[in-house]
Amino acid sequence: MSKYGVLPPWLVIDPLLSSWLLEDVGRGDRTTNSLLATDAITGTATWIVKAPGIIAGLPIAARVFQLLNEKVNFVATANEGSFCEAGQVVAEIDGSLDALLMGERVALNLAMRLSGIATLTNKYVDQIADLSAQLVDTRKTTPGLRLLEKYATAVGGAINHRMGLDDAVMIKDNHIAAAGGVGEAITRIRAKIPYPLTIEVEAESLDQVQEALQYKADIIMLDNMPLDLMREAVHLIRQQDKRVKIEASGNVTLATIRAVAETGVDYISSSAPITQSGWLDLSMKIPI
Repeated sequence: MSKYGVLPPWLVIDPLLSSWLLEDVGRGDRTTNSLLATDAITGTATWIVKAPGIIAGLPIAARVFQLLNEKVNFVATANEGSFCEAGQVVAEIDGSLDALLMGERVALNLAMRLSGIATLTNKYVDQIADLSAQLVDTRKTTPGLRLLEKYATAVGGAINHRMGLDDAVMIKDNHIAAAGGVGEAITRIRAKIPYPLTIEVEAESLDQVQEALQYKADIIMLDNMPLDLMREAVHLIRQQDKRVKIEASGNVTLATIRAVAETGVDYISSSAPITQSGWLDLSMKIPI
């Protein structure tokens, strides 16, 4: 697993998993309940990867089954965050067949979604692996899935940006417009936020970069800047205040991320690993 991929405690995740199980199970699994009495028959199942990619979400899948029946034993046979080939068995499960069948869809859906995100994230990370810049994710996530989608980007090798609006201050273009300028926005916000929240400012021009430096922003985001302008902005910031971290953002793709990293920025933020990822196909098989 990536060093960045740390799951929140089950106290936080269990209510989400329970709500998704309730959505799927509803008033009861008509098929399984008609075939099997609760906890009456035990069996085994395997999880198989059907396409190559980075596996993510196995601990979460295990928890899905255990919420249905705490005796279910889910053994991951692949490491979280490892690359898996098509046809590889990534988990072996044994326990009550009714729990295995009832939890199958929710568990698989989550693991496929998270593995798809981790796989695409890892492709972005690989493009800049030998450079100092690091990839960070964004708040462009599926409502209800943010904790897990951001976990998946971390498994893929990225760093999480703020989880929500309360994590840090990010002064964007609309905030600047509402306040009447970068300096005014920083001044008013700094007077009200608690220690030790950082202040990040989105800058679209060298004038805004200069103003953010003047008012002591902690992080300056270079938003949608052409590469030449970005290099100039990085040089300006490094000359005036080496303490300030520099982030680049805006229309970052697999084809462009390396050139952005080579400008000397510290971080590159992109929503693409989440918003543009597919699902990594997985299947569960119960032997006959």
